[in-house]
Amino acid sequence: MVFKWIKRGILLGVGVAVVGGLIFGHDLASYVKSSAKMTRTAVKDSVPIEFELKRAQDLLDEILPEIHNNIRRIAQEEVEIAALKSDLGASEKSFNEEKERIQKVRQALLVPQASYTFGGRQITREDLTKDLAFRFDRFKEAEIVLASKKRMLDTRQNGLQAAMQMLDRTKAQKELLASKIQALEGQHRLIKAASVGSGMSFDNSKIAQTEQLIGQIKKRLDVAERVLAHESNFVQTIPIETVDTTQLIQKIDDHFSGADKADETTTTEDNPAKMVALEK
Repeated sequence: MVFKWIKRGILLGVGVAVVGGLIFGHDLASYVKSSAKMTRTAVKDSVPIEFELKRAQDLLDEILPEIHNNIRRIAQEEVEIAALKSDLGASEKSFNEEKERIQKVRQALLVPQASYTFGGRQITREDLTKDLAFRFDRFKEAEIVLASKKRMLDTRQNGLQAAMQMLDRTKAQKELLASKIQALEGQHRLIKAASVGSGMSFDNSKIAQTEQLIGQIKKRLDVAERVLAHESNFVQTIPIETVDTTQLIQKIDDHFSGADKADETTTTEDNPAKMVALEK
């Protein structure tokens, strides 16, 4: 039974493809693609622009955890750096003290003697030489460890600097996105208020990631403004023309002065102060 329905579906699909090919020819694929695109557009356009603005705001709020993570990372790096600096300071102090002892023993061995006195003890030349060799081997190991700690400190400091820069960029990005969203929301409210008088209905835009979504919303709002301005030209019931002040005054003078227009004009020209008062 299932196989029969599958077979019928395949035959139906083939039949539709054949009929479509006969009707549309090589343009069938184009028609199918256009239909699919129109369907996707219709689905995306069913989302109100207010929802998209809320979605953009929600995506913007996701930056906050990143800011908190960077702050936490900075605090951790600062603690690690402080501990590493303390350890490095102690290591450097011990390293320098050992370096002085090695140099002191080395200087003593430059003088050939059977024994040497250090710390109230008599030490044979052979034992002092062995002690110096042992100290020098440990000193070279400590030198490697000290260099490693310095590199680790540099790495930590670079990580701290990178975290601080990332925090600054994230904060700047959030402020920028927030200001964009606030501007868009205000712009949208103004457009909606203006559309009440024109009877214009708003289109809807699609959802994308934060900055892309904001750009798309801004583009849609800009288009809506243009459409609103265009539509308003057709819904105005009272035509309002731009009136030139000088022409208006002249029309008023012509209406009230009538035959005395020439005399009024002469009087005005003779008295500039009166003309200024009239223009005001």
